[in-house]
Amino acid sequence: MLPVMVSLDLGAAILGVTTMVQEFSYPAVFQTDEAGRVLVSFPDFPHAHTDGANVEEAFEESIDCLGSVLAEAIGARELIPSPSKLERGERAVPVPFWIAGKLALYLSMRDQGISNSELARRLGVRETTVRRMLNPDQNTRMEKIQAALHVLGKRVVVAVRDAA
Repeated sequence: MLPVMVSLDLGAAILGVTTMVQEFSYPAVFQTDEAGRVLVSFPDFPHAHTDGANVEEAFEESIDCLGSVLAEAIGARELIPSPSKLERGERAVPVPFWIAGKLALYLSMRDQGISNSELARRLGVRETTVRRMLNPDQNTRMEKIQAALHVLGKRVVVAVRDAA
């Protein structure tokens, strides 16, 4: 499976504006234990760990683990740390696509101090619609996430890169 990197354009959603892009990936440490299994931990999420029979399987499991940790944090309305700088020996694990849009919306709302009710007013929808958009257990069409990010001055950019 080719990892898909999702980025949030942090500049205004207007052509010709210089923007800053935040990539949604977190560093992870991959170590082999005495039994030969590859163990994965996340410096930004000390409670998040997974493993795999080999590096490839461990990488796939790390994507799932990261998605679960982020979904839990969004659902509990917790503060989510920005990804720390990638250190020597760490690998970047991309945020899975199924949660990336919700993460972008959640972080943008928190950064701007926008409540569910205020975003709903700006979108012309009910507050329950925004609540569902942020709920990791609810499927949300990406077009709705994009519309919500647009009213917050953001846009989603998807990039596919060669696996390292």
